[in-house]
Amino acid sequence: MTTTDNPPGLDLERLRTYVDRERPGLVSGPLTGRLIEGGRSNLTYAVTDGSSRWVVRRPPLGHVLATAHDMGREFTVLAGLYPTPVPVPRPLLLCRDETVIGAPFYVMEHVDGVPYRTAGQLAGIGPERTREVVLGLVDTLVDLHAVDPAAAGLADFGRPEGFLERQLRRWDKQLAASRNRELPGIDALRDRLGARLPISGPPTVVHGDYRLDNVLVGPDDRIRAVLDWEMSTLGDPLTDLGLLVMYSERLPVADSPVATTAGAPGHPEPAELVARYAERSGRDASTVGWYTAFAYFKLAVILEGIHYRFTLGQTVGAGFDRIGTLVPAFIDRGLNILNTKD
Repeated sequence: MTTTDNPPGLDLERLRTYVDRERPGLVSGPLTGRLIEGGRSNLTYAVTDGSSRWVVRRPPLGHVLATAHDMGREFTVLAGLYPTPVPVPRPLLLCRDETVIGAPFYVMEHVDGVPYRTAGQLAGIGPERTREVVLGLVDTLVDLHAVDPAAAGLADFGRPEGFLERQLRRWDKQLAASRNRELPGIDALRDRLGARLPISGPPTVVHGDYRLDNVLVGPDDRIRAVLDWEMSTLGDPLTDLGLLVMYSERLPVADSPVATTAGAPGHPEPAELVARYAERSGRDASTVGWYTAFAYFKLAVILEGIHYRFTLGQTVGAGFDRIGTLVPAFIDRGLNILNTKD
């Protein structure tokens, strides 16, 4: 049978041939697929044979930052977490052979649920349900950080020693790979973060991009799946909390193409989220300001990489033309947080 409707970056006929060889009987009809909009990094596709549904993930087209789009890491962490209380899609197939569709990719089961990407979407479910969803996001993060990496087969998933120092070096290196314009303040932000490194607690599995936009919520307002594990590793769990705090603030620009649910009626304030995490996890979260400033630095670098791909004509989807305008605002917000702490 032939396949139809190839979305950008995914040859469905070649995908079908590969899946039939590796997992005979999984697919029972011609494949159709579509790009799932909303992502700004790895590409995600919904694929179906008319009766069953799957999700395919692959790196972005064109310019790819080293270590930032490793399909094998995503597949490994999904396989490790699937048996735990952390809700993740079931991973089915990993392909490292770039000749199949032009890049490594993996296939996972489709999970029904809603990704709440904006305050307007949350407003539609009302303040009480919004509060329950967002607090559930914190509780799921606590569950993630409670997973024993060794028991989940993830003991070698990262090097926790010196994690924060390496994170700063990594994101500075990623910035250098995409930097083609002046970015006032970003070097100062990096240097001030490096001069104030907190002492990390016991390491855990960290998601690396934990926010409401990266989970699927069921009709019962419970989180059905945590998605987008491309930056996961073993490290300091408060990096996840700092990022969640950042996304719980009103982003420092109007009409931002970056998703945020902050400001929706019923959405808990960042301080409440930090307090709930600290109480339920038993961790000291008093240094969360540093981690929040680091989150702004990290996202500024990610956005600059996306902006760079946009200037090269290597992005797929809408909204990329405004990404570059966000970067200076994120740099300023990170510096302001550190100034407040000083």
